[in-house]
Amino acid sequence: MMEFRVPMMSIRIRLGSVSLGLVEADDVHVQPAPPGLRDELAGVAGKLARQLTVEALAQDPTARAVRAMFRDWGLDPSKYRPSSEALLRRVAQGKGISFVSNVVDIVNLGSIETGWPYGCYDRDHVSPPVEFRLGVAGETYHGIGRRVWHLAGRPVLADAEGPFGSPISDSTRTMVTGETHAAAIVIFAPAPASPTQIEHALDSVAERLALWAAAGGVHQEILRGEKGEVA
Repeated sequence: MMEFRVPMMSIRIRLGSVSLGLVEADDVHVQPAPPGLRDELAGVAGKLARQLTVEALAQDPTARAVRAMFRDWGLDPSKYRPSSEALLRRVAQGKGISFVSNVVDIVNLGSIETGWPYGCYDRDHVSPPVEFRLGVAGETYHGIGRRVWHLAGRPVLADAEGPFGSPISDSTRTMVTGETHAAAIVIFAPAPASPTQIEHALDSVAERLALWAAAGGVHQEILRGEKGEVA
């Protein structure tokens, strides 16, 4: 039985059309994904590759709901592609999913299963309070595997030090590494998603963190905003 604890991170939601799922885990052991996790990720990606094309992805109800969420925030999802769609396009194009680490691979697995963007963070590098909002002029961060991101008008998770994450691409400041001991996973679920669907996604992340990353204390919750405020 997993140990549940008091959460360390809360998120104030200042954007509409979204619910956030949050999983926090202590005592995670970040390492290369074990064979069982690699097999599971490869199996799900392989099954999707046989069923999915880029053209079909454009018509998928979940992908369309995520794109609608981006448009409600004032973004063109073809120009600023949701991270989940970027992963699924790789799968549809036969490129597969790269193995990074057990924690990151668990997050990528959940994202391609649900079709929703996920974010993965080293909680010890996050300085509360945290809010989900649009970036303002002059805000930037170093994106993982990318150049500096200019964040004005883009959806961001921001803490006391500034933006650190996004449903597009996350920052190097809070990325999960081999030195990470406490992780926070954020699921960006579009408005049509039901609490049951989000709860199932959270359960899958929590169970996989315990199984494949030896996570200890785990907390999970659903955060909903209404008119820019947490419900």
